Amino acid sequence: MAERNDPYAQYNFLIEIDDLSVAGFTEVGGLTTESDAVDYREGSDDNTIRKLPGLRKYTNITLKRGYTKNDELWQWRKTTIDGNTLRKSGAIVLLNEQRKEVMRWNFKEGWLAKWEGPSLNATTNEAAIESIEIIHEGLELGG
Repeated sequence: MAERNDPYAQYNFLIEIDDLSVAGFTEVGGLTTESDAVDYREGSDDNTIRKLPGLRKYTNITLKRGYTKNDELWQWRKTTIDGNTLRKSGAIVLLNEQRKEVMRWNFKEGWLAKWEGPSLNATTNEAAIESIEIIHEGLELGG
């Protein structure tokens, strides 16, 4: 009998960022890496252009969570605003149903490029959400 290989649930994850005690993120996006294609033609080739891998690019990681009294993310963003950008490494960790780590996306040399405070609306009863964007210089999939 073949082993069943069910997909993991997307709601079961943790965020680790160096020395920050971040928690409670409800959404993560931007776990993307791509490479530019560079056209290359050798002199001995007739009319054929070869495609070679060029520069690697990493999409900004976006994180959203319920807004709390904890201002660590704002303080990290403020280092860039003040001209003293603080780079941090971290990981997005996927957990299985038993809350055990099954996979992680590690990023390096990240800095907070955007911090967005909550939208406030007196006619709803939704949680106030803050979001951030982390620019980074590398993403690796581990498990």
